[in-house]
Amino acid sequence: MTKCGPNPWDMKHSRQEEVLGEQDLANVTAAILAGGLGTRLRSVMADRPKALAEINGRPFLAYLLDQLASAGVKYVVLCTGYLGEQVEATFGDSYGNLHLVYSQESSPLGTAGALRIALPLLRSDYVLVMNGDSFCQTNLRTFWAWHQARGANVTLLLTKVPDVTRYGRVHVDADGLVLRFDEKGDKGGPGWVNAGIYLFKQHLLQTIPPTRAMSLEREMFPIWISQGLYGYKCKGHFLDIGTPEAYAFAEQFFTEGKNL
Repeated sequence: MTKCGPNPWDMKHSRQEEVLGEQDLANVTAAILAGGLGTRLRSVMADRPKALAEINGRPFLAYLLDQLASAGVKYVVLCTGYLGEQVEATFGDSYGNLHLVYSQESSPLGTAGALRIALPLLRSDYVLVMNGDSFCQTNLRTFWAWHQARGANVTLLLTKVPDVTRYGRVHVDADGLVLRFDEKGDKGGPGWVNAGIYLFKQHLLQTIPPTRAMSLEREMFPIWISQGLYGYKCKGHFLDIGTPEAYAFAEQFFTEGKNL
């Protein structure tokens, strides 16, 4: 499993990123979107939310928290929904050196809506957001440095997959600016896709409408293209546990990654 380093396709900001990379993410709030209904997994896991899907005897969410802890993050907001009380009962208010707090939606609000109601708990000007049902093998400090070097309002972590049909394709220019998104199912083949890890300036999250369900991917990102939306290309391996087939592969994914 390959870990990501600085991108060879763009070294223009390499020295600035090296300096910024020396900083850790201790003062950056992280938020994990763990409120999905997990409808496609009901046939193999009906008694718990996706974030608690068991992989090698551990809940999937633990792998994400380990990744945040190793990057130096200290404070995490867990955005929960369906069976969210199980998540809080499992992890409580701490995980190693991480302090955990919870923002539970009473009805499904989508990925953007969940962040909008969590705003009072987001304590930093920048927010690191992760989807609670996917994992990408990446260096979060390098991702943070790349984002800072460009002064981006939003940066999406991108990963290359052999077939983009399930995810939709993301097009970026030579400096990483996002040009457009292709919808899921439009056209297959290899390409760069959204890996479910983002860095935001918090003021942009305040523009999410507060009164209805909203999707980051379908509704907000296309709007934000004109406001400094970047895509960081990462070559790390990617896993989305949203289908029974992908979930069945998860044990192998993490077992193979232990020695890399």
